[in-house]
Amino acid sequence: MADQVFPTKGNLIAAKRSLQLSKLGYDLMDRKRNVLIRELMQLVDRAKELRGTIEKTYETAYARLQEANIMLGVAGRFANAVPVDDSVQIETRTVMGVEIPIITHDDEIPPIIPYGFLDTNVQLDEAYAAFIKVRNMTLLLAEVDTGVFRLATAISATQRRANALKEVLIPRYTRIIRTISDALEDKEREEFTRMKIIKATKK
Repeated sequence: MADQVFPTKGNLIAAKRSLQLSKLGYDLMDRKRNVLIRELMQLVDRAKELRGTIEKTYETAYARLQEANIMLGVAGRFANAVPVDDSVQIETRTVMGVEIPIITHDDEIPPIIPYGFLDTNVQLDEAYAAFIKVRNMTLLLAEVDTGVFRLATAISATQRRANALKEVLIPRYTRIIRTISDALEDKEREEFTRMKIIKATKK
């Protein structure tokens, strides 16, 4: 809607309605942004906590794997016996229209050793258990990081919309209402003056 609008009462009513909707839209965008920011801060804190422990988990797992390689030669041949993990499932929860992933898997079930015990040793068992823990923490970190990315993207889009309402639409409709109101008041004064002159002329 351009600032140059024909000054009629119909246009004034339409501009006031648009201004009211713009203010309501800004209020909703502002609330949505605040909710998303609060959710983002919680996930960021969780991500920091996970990153602080996952590096140590990886170091421990690779140290156990190196010990197994030293004792057994290259332990990679035993990796072929490890089955593909198809227990991972991705669900979502919604926060103000933003879908946050929830990754679930059978981490409560004790891992079954997929290889025989004849040619292996306890170092390989420890390495296998350590990498099970690595998998679980990696899935959890992926869930949190994806949630952070989606929330940050949604916050940015919400901020742009809120700014457009606050900086563009609300001032535009405010100017239009003021312009139309001033024009209608001038017209009413002119009409009043004209009627007074006509009345005086008749007398």
